[in-house]
Amino acid sequence: MASEVPFRERISCTIDEACSGTGVARTRLYQMIADKRVQTTKEGRRRLVIVRSLIAVLDPQPEQTAA
Repeated sequence: MASEVPFRERISCTIDEACSGTGVARTRLYQMIADKRVQTTKEGRRRLVIVRSLIAVLDPQPEQTAA
């Protein structure tokens, strides 16, 4: 069985997965894409969200763990 990659570790995801994984409304996500705050790419007809760009917008100051 293939294990699912945690959301933060994924390279890209679909619009639906981005909304579900972050709790951001679809309209708001499209607004962030239009404002070029969130990067996307197209694979054929599918629009994929670049997860690290979405996380950077939602969590600009990620916690740093002490070493």
